[in-house]
Amino acid sequence: MSEIAHYQNVGLLAYSPLAFGYLTGKFRHGARPANARVTLFSRFSRYSNPESEWATEQYAQLAEKHSLTLTQLALAFIKQQFFVTSTIIGATNLDQLKENIQAFDIDLSPEILQEIEDIHRQQPNPAP
Repeated sequence: MSEIAHYQNVGLLAYSPLAFGYLTGKFRHGARPANARVTLFSRFSRYSNPESEWATEQYAQLAEKHSLTLTQLALAFIKQQFFVTSTIIGATNLDQLKENIQAFDIDLSPEILQEIEDIHRQQPNPAP
């Protein structure tokens, strides 16, 4: 659908590009912050399965390898998708907002994009 939308001049939004906060790293290694949406509301369980946890950890290690935060990696990746015309971000505090905005100044190298693709091939649908 993304290619069709692009060629028909229909913009696509990246909804929840940080996966309810999972792609910020705050839930790594079983952490469950008390005030997080996914902790407060059980219906937000989409990203809390073993496949998502594995993929998140792989992406986090990739980000660290390239001196990026997981948030920067996720948002920079979304920005570089030709079919995405805008991204819905959310931040609880000013530091998060700054990091989110600054991520859009990052261009991921072809090497990093390939490494993302390699992880994706191993787990193409971690959060159905």
